[in-house]
Amino acid sequence: MDPITAATLAALAGGLGGEAGRQAWQGLTALVRRPFGRAAAQGTQDGGTPQVSSGELEVVALEGDPADPMRAQALATALGVRAALDGEFRVLLDEWWQRAQASSSSGDVHNSISGGTQNGPVLQGRDFSSLTFDMTRTAGSPNRG
Repeated sequence: MDPITAATLAALAGGLGGEAGRQAWQGLTALVRRPFGRAAAQGTQDGGTPQVSSGELEVVALEGDPADPMRAQALATALGVRAALDGEFRVLLDEWWQRAQASSSSGDVHNSISGGTQNGPVLQGRDFSSLTFDMTRTAGSPNRG
């Protein structure tokens, strides 16, 4: 598993990445709130709670101040420790991280139209799918045959 960077966690907590970033952050917070797995429960305190942080307090702290690099590092550390102790969490965290990286590394969009007259649909954006254009010529359309 690639290490989860504090910078990425801070960016997601701060709302960078738009809707994809918000969804990635929600996915992480839901994952962190999952109970520890059985293997991790072997290293518990008397009350049965894990000796290490689940990451939930660190998530809340980072949400409160996404610009604080210490809070971001604390969450990254808590996630790493928990992943080392809980194999199921490690697998789920790795799946989350792969999705988060894919959505954040998909690139910026820079659209530009220059020069001349555009005769037809012009789309600006990224990742279009399932589009249909009706290109029926009208009586006044020039014939470019």
